[in-house]
Parts: sequence; C-alpha cells; structure tokens
Amino acid sequence: MKLVVLTGAGISAESGLRTFRDSDGLWEGYNIADVATPEAWERDPELVQEFYNERRRQVVAAQPNAAHFSLAELERNYDVEIITQNIDDLHERAGSKNVTHLHGIITKSQSDIKPNLTYPILGTEIKMGEFCELGAQLRPHVVWFGEPVPMIEVAAKICQQADLFVLIGTSLAVYPAAGLIDFVPSATTKYIIDPKTPDVKRYKNVISIEKNAVDGMEILKTMLLNE
Repeated sequence: MKLVVLTGAGISAESGLRTFRDSDGLWEGYNIADVATPEAWERDPELVQEFYNERRRQVVAAQPNAAHFSLAELERNYDVEIITQNIDDLHERAGSKNVTHLHGIITKSQSDIKPNLTYPILGTEIKMGEFCELGAQLRPHVVWFGEPVPMIEVAAKICQQADLFVLIGTSLAVYPAAGLIDFVPSATTKYIIDPKTPDVKRYKNVISIEKNAVDGMEILKTMLLNE
C-alpha cells in the first residue's frame, strides 16, 4: 500500500529549524526579498551566499526528531513516498529512502547557469569563487521565490498514486505545493497533522489530528500499525 506524505515547516521546526513564516516574512532577521530571490542573488551574491551558509550550518547541527523517525519506521509496513517542502536533509538522516524535495536541498550546490547541475557540499560552506564545471559560480541548490519548482510534476504523479495520504506541518498556503492535495484521489483517506487544521472542507475522507508533528505522528503510527 502506497503511503504518500507531504511535509512542511512544522516537522523541521521541532528539530529547531525556523522558517520565515514564523516571523511575518522575516527569516532569521532578514527580509525574504533580500536573501531568497534571483534578484537578491544578482544584487548581492555575497550576502545570499553567507545567509545560506549559516542556514546550512544550522541544518547540519540539527537532528531528526521523533516524527522523522516514525515516518522511516512506517517503511517496514508501507511503500512510503515523502514529498517535502523543506530544504533540510532530516528525512534522509532519519532513514527515509524515498524523498522528493520540492524546493531543493541545502546540502547541495548548483550551477548558477544550469540548475540541474548539482554537487554535494563538503563541509557547510559554498565560497564565492567556487565554480561548476562550466565555469559558473556555485549557489545553494534551493528554489528561490520567483523560480520554477522543477519537481512539482513528479510530486503530482506521486500524489495520484496514494492509497493513504498524510499532511504534516504545512498550512497549505504556499503554491504550487499547496495544490498537491488536489491530485490525491477523492476516495483516499487523508490524515492531516497540524495544531491548526488547514481549510480542507472541500476534500473527502479527511481525518484531522490537531497535534504538533512529533505527537501527531506517534498517534498516526499507532493507528496505521494497528490496522
């Protein structure tokens, strides 16, 4: 049975990773337009590079939490596919094998001129003057505001195959990711784990677990493993 999981900032927050949505459009004190857009990169690449170097250091220092580990454990009983809006690697470090990153992953770099030309980062920094094999500056492998989301069609196809669907720690406010639930079959049971349930009244077969990611996943894991 295919269990498709869409995760958002709420699951990473419990590992201590903050997102800009925690503070009215500011991310660690920076305006998003100054650090997370193509225009910001053109205007001040050194600032953007250092901002993501610091975020990368935070990700490397963070640890997967019990919700990440619970999802990995479910692979013993289900064909689990995780789609995440998060740019950290906590799902992989918890042991999940099938993870699709909608917005890239901060532990990789990419060519400034060819986004699908990516490299693992040794350590925690990309330095100005580090180039790809085509001679272009390396930048974080993340999707900035205003850029296309290359994995969205792949994610939509995964959602179409869901026998069970789980939404964890996302408000369904950021598109195109928020539209993925529309691709889940109507008859599929949809579990939503979040302290504040998003507006999903138009969907059928929805079960809300109004808890944070860690507590909610413990409840869901017990439910699924006892079926």
